[in-house]
Parts: sequence; C-alpha cells; structure tokens
Amino acid sequence: MPLTSYDIAQMIDLSAVQANDGDQSLDGLVHVAKEHRCYLVTALPSQILLLKDLLKGDHDIRVGGNVGFPSGGQTTHIKIAEARELLELGCDELDVVINIAKLVSGRYDEVLDELRAVVDTAERCPVKVILECHYLSEDQIKIGCDLTITAGAAFVKTGTGWAPTGATLSNITLIKSHVGDAIKIKASGGIRDIDTLINMYRCGACRFGVSYQWAGEILIRAAKLPRPFIL
Repeated sequence: MPLTSYDIAQMIDLSAVQANDGDQSLDGLVHVAKEHRCYLVTALPSQILLLKDLLKGDHDIRVGGNVGFPSGGQTTHIKIAEARELLELGCDELDVVINIAKLVSGRYDEVLDELRAVVDTAERCPVKVILECHYLSEDQIKIGCDLTITAGAAFVKTGTGWAPTGATLSNITLIKSHVGDAIKIKASGGIRDIDTLINMYRCGACRFGVSYQWAGEILIRAAKLPRPFIL
C-alpha cells in the first residue's frame, strides 16, 4: 500500500511520558502534533488536563491515556479506577501495561481477568495492551498476545519506552507471525528514524509510539521522500 507523509503522521501516537516530561515538554508535544497532524498525543495521567487545554478544541488530534504505567504492577482495582478517571478526563484511547510479573510467573488467568476488566471499563474506547517485550521470552510474548486477543483489546503494543530496549524488528516480526490479522500491532520504544518506522510497518506494525523529540525529525524526513512511498 502506498503511503504519504500524512499517512505516516496518522499512524503516530506522539508521546511525552517520561518522568521528567513537564509542561514545556507538553508544549513541544502539541506543537509537533499540530504541525504534522499526528493521530494522537499522550502524556502521563496527571498531565492529561493540561494536554487537553493545549489542544484547544483541535478534535482531529486524539488524546491517549496510560494505565498501570510503566510497570504494570498495580492492582486490578487501581487499574480500573485509573482507566475510569482517564476516560472522565476525556481520553479517546487507553494503553494499559500488562501485569508483567504475573505473566512471567505463569499466572495467566489473573492476567486475563485484569485485561478483560480494563477493556470492559473502557467500553468502546480502544485499548492497547503493552507487553514490554524487553522482559519477556518469545514464548511469553506469544502468550501475552493470546491473552490480549482473548481480552478483546484493539492492539498489542511492544513497550512503554521505559525499558532498556523498545520495539525491534524481531519482536514485531514474531508478533505478526503469531497473531496474523487477529489484532493490530503498535510498535513503541526506540523509534528514532523514518527507516526504522518504515521497516516496522513492513513487518506488520500499523501504529507507532514515538517520543515528540524524535517525531518531528521523522516526519520532516518523511515529507522529503518521493511520494507516494512504501509499496
């Protein structure tokens, strides 16, 4: 499928989700999103109200909320409460970190019950489940994908951007080979150039979590490529 630079921007979830991303970071985030017409912007929960205010009624740019970020170790009760509050604050989509500790411990029923609870709380709001692939074996990544699909989530996502490694071509390829078309894939963590994004798209990812510091450079570069590109 041919893509333009606008198509690329419409697959980007622009983020400012590091612990030190203060108000200035949100200003930069919104500036890049408006300039390039990115699909969605996301920040840490306490910054969502400011983020909504900075968008100033620009309804074409969606707002994403992060549940159980970044460890996934919160109780189910807290994750449900956080999801509910983020929806009340006006989030259009939710990214929830899977309970990594329970997943690697083989407590799959508990992981599934929690994911279902968050998806049910979100109702029609799309939910992306963050596996944090850096900490998982290939078999655990596959199991995490299966649980995510069973829970009814819209996307499986590679990482938070807080782990030592983020999305890789190998884990995107692994996930795509395992899930096929059963669920969409979001690549996130360490995407810092247009070539990486294009290669991950070719491997099966269709949404990309990109830090606002890198997204501007990626989209400027995308705009300079021959149009349309990516066949």
